Amino acid sequence: MTAPLLAHATEYGRMYARATSAPFTVPSITTVIGQQPHGLDGWFGYMGANSLAADPSLPEILGSPAKVRQAVSRAAKAAETYRDDAAKRGDRVHNYCEQVALRALGRPHQMKESREALAANGEEAFAARFDEWWQLFQVEPIAPEITVWNQTVGYAGTLDLVAKINGRTCLIDYKTKGTTRDGMVKPLDAKVVMQLVAGMKAEESLVDPVAGEWEPWQHGDSPILLAVAIGETEVRPERANPNVLKHHWWKFCALRRVWEMSADTVAAGPALLPIAPPMAR
Repeated sequence: MTAPLLAHATEYGRMYARATSAPFTVPSITTVIGQQPHGLDGWFGYMGANSLAADPSLPEILGSPAKVRQAVSRAAKAAETYRDDAAKRGDRVHNYCEQVALRALGRPHQMKESREALAANGEEAFAARFDEWWQLFQVEPIAPEITVWNQTVGYAGTLDLVAKINGRTCLIDYKTKGTTRDGMVKPLDAKVVMQLVAGMKAEESLVDPVAGEWEPWQHGDSPILLAVAIGETEVRPERANPNVLKHHWWKFCALRRVWEMSADTVAAGPALLPIAPPMAR
């Protein structure tokens, strides 16, 4: 996946600049959505316990407190390891999807290399299912990995793909998903609707990141907002319900204000100050 040239990690989350030589001024779409709290305590606990139970060396280390502590430490990091591995897999799958679009547009691509990267990690099934979906839906790419900006609300982001499907303009976001026990791709999170509607509400799209050249956003007029779950057994596209878009947009704008207040709080200085005992009389 092509890394957006104007996006960088900061202490306030991922932020965007107007040009490669300009300062970062607005948060990314995903940073804004990340202001919503996530209840993952149960998942983290399960991942740690499951990792410890599956540790092949568990029987032989039970008699050694030091080795037990080492095993517990590995288990404690299981959720982070799983998350990082999933993120790397997602990057490889997204990169392949981008290369497919670039090839279809007749632009330079690394289709072969991206497919080989998936195969090297035992993930080629994701590519095979994606190819099937691409052909079945007769996707006509317009712009892969396009960076957009909304100055009024104050955010930016990079959309996975703008394309035509059956004559309709679609804004598409890919999500790499695992597989359930019944062989189906895992369901999408409804937060993807906020991500898509924020893309739809963009005001500009990037032309030249070095020169900082932008043009009016050309694809925000009632496009189909499509979230595409890519799995090893199937690809499941789902359309954002047009009747609920305004609610998800309002929620996104509220989260943008939360981000701003959080950034102002951090910039204001330390929240707690040391205090000395009173002087003896």
